[in-house]
Amino acid sequence: MADLFLGSPFRRFLWGPTVLREWQGSSAGSMDWIETPSSHLLKFNVPGCGKDQIKIQLEEDNVLSIRGEGLGAKEEAPKDSVWHVSERGKGEFARNVVLPESVRFDQIKAQVENGVLTIVLPKEPAPAKPKTRAIPVSSKL
Repeated sequence: MADLFLGSPFRRFLWGPTVLREWQGSSAGSMDWIETPSSHLLKFNVPGCGKDQIKIQLEEDNVLSIRGEGLGAKEEAPKDSVWHVSERGKGEFARNVVLPESVRFDQIKAQVENGVLTIVLPKEPAPAKPKTRAIPVSSKL
């Protein structure tokens, strides 16, 4: 009975190369966005990527473009080996993030450490709310 459900047609569907290609490196470029009172923090998974393999650019309309190249380069295996699964990386990723107006664009900083890219986007201080005060009224301006 198990062969009926897990036989070759289903096995090909579940474990075929097409499905594995979609899953391959799916965590690369995944993002967390955290807002604190003083900044926005963007964190990206960039496994196996060094600072020279990451390009960050601020583009028109407050769009931050992040690209990673050379992720998860395929390892060499002995000639008589057979690869069964290779899911650790696509080789590249790209993300575009539209930033809020309150970001201080000239103070953006980025750091990559232990497979995590952290981008710090400092925020403009919130304008002080005007205090309540009486405004004198005169008969002529």
